[in-house]
Amino acid sequence: MITFLIGVAILIGGYFTYGKFVEHVFGPDDRKTPALANPDGVDRVPMKHWKNMLIQLLNIAGIGPVIGVILGIKFGAIVFIILPLGNVLGGAVHDYFSGMISMRNNGYNVPALSRKFLGKGPSKVVMALISIALILVGAVFTNTPAQLINTPIIAGSAVSPTLFWVAVGVIFAYYFASTFFPIDKIIGRIYPIFGGMLILASLGIMIGIAPHLNVLSEFNLSDIASNFTQHPAHQPIIPMLFVTIACGIISGFHSTQSPLVARTEVTEKTGRQTFYGMMIIEGLIGMIWAAGGMFIYHMQPELMAAGGVKVLSVLVSTVIPFAPISILVVVGVIILAITSGDTSLRSLRLTISELFGIDQTDPKKRLLLTVPMFAICLVIIFWSNLNPQGFNILWNYFSWSNQLMAVCSLCVATVYLRSKKKNYVIALIPCMFMAFICFDYILWVSPENLKGAPLGFGLDYKTALVLAIENAAVLGALLCLRGKKLASRKEFNPDKWDKSIDEKNDYEPD
Repeated sequence: MITFLIGVAILIGGYFTYGKFVEHVFGPDDRKTPALANPDGVDRVPMKHWKNMLIQLLNIAGIGPVIGVILGIKFGAIVFIILPLGNVLGGAVHDYFSGMISMRNNGYNVPALSRKFLGKGPSKVVMALISIALILVGAVFTNTPAQLINTPIIAGSAVSPTLFWVAVGVIFAYYFASTFFPIDKIIGRIYPIFGGMLILASLGIMIGIAPHLNVLSEFNLSDIASNFTQHPAHQPIIPMLFVTIACGIISGFHSTQSPLVARTEVTEKTGRQTFYGMMIIEGLIGMIWAAGGMFIYHMQPELMAAGGVKVLSVLVSTVIPFAPISILVVVGVIILAITSGDTSLRSLRLTISELFGIDQTDPKKRLLLTVPMFAICLVIIFWSNLNPQGFNILWNYFSWSNQLMAVCSLCVATVYLRSKKKNYVIALIPCMFMAFICFDYILWVSPENLKGAPLGFGLDYKTALVLAIENAAVLGALLCLRGKKLASRKEFNPDKWDKSIDEKNDYEPD
């Protein structure tokens, strides 16, 4: 319990200390935001700050801080320390700069920003990676809530494959509507309600496990090394913990969501609450569900071999035996997934439209982009459920591609700060660390050492570590050079979107 409470204190204290420092480095001011300077009635729409905070929380808090931490707590009590530290120093920093740099540049997404800050070639790689990742997010965040609906807590005796596919259809129909229509028509109206349900669901779990916090494991100070070898399947913390628990520590998916809210904020000065603060709240949600996971594994060790949805269902029914409340909690988790899935596809639509200059105020053009995206996503969902290992494969590469997105966003943040001659180290360090994690994962994994990982180089663990460190160091050096180069250009303004970028598809002088 002490380790858990220390982790909670790190999160809360981090918001008021490091969060304030990060805000000071960026320097928010009174300039007009995209919602006021360039309103379009579809995506750049002024909305109330409290609504923006709840929308941001729901956008970023997918199933990662629930399913992810339930799986991740298998690594032991060290999660209660790594999660909050990673959140404060990495994840919240990532979310803050993703939102604020976008706000300074007319609400543009990371691929478009990478064209400005990283150059034409790298931006194409970023675009490909983020597009693939967002499609995978849409597929995972359709699959998992449909599975949760098809559990005894929600469906009772009606559990069946047919119910699963009906749920997929209903979720997909909602995704289409929320992706297609203006942000204030659906998302802006129902997300505040969903946000309240999410908070109540997490509080319900906290109240349910509060009498059992004494069974939580503690960080072992007498044998430090033992804290890193707790996983029952002997998975190494590096890189597996940081891939398993993405949303609680750092998640690239958030960089695709923050620009959505950056387009609707009316002042920069609320950015720390909206972007940094909501990531801290997600970290607290993750800590609660991690504690719940550790409790249920202690009570029923056989669940260590079960899937995340099964463990969640047993946890909720165990700590909250009163059926109406347990249903509310599971519904809250379903909402977590659905409210991230819809905005992931909306973000993909905006990303493609920005890069190809497709006017999104025209409903026909929005439809032209939306339909193909959904068709690809639906094919992946069918495949992942027809293939016995399909969902494991989908989850592993969703997780990895998610962290690649974080690297892309932090690359932009590093170059942005370096070009302004500000403290870029606060973005560079988490950028290099997550690049190291991504390189290490793909170099090490193989079907032999990780179930459901058919893609990977399968190198031995130490070789993968060394190569990953070298590649991350090279990336860091290149980012510093790029930022220095941009800082030397008098015509370059990191805080203003230049229309010539759209015209030339790159930020290079004539």
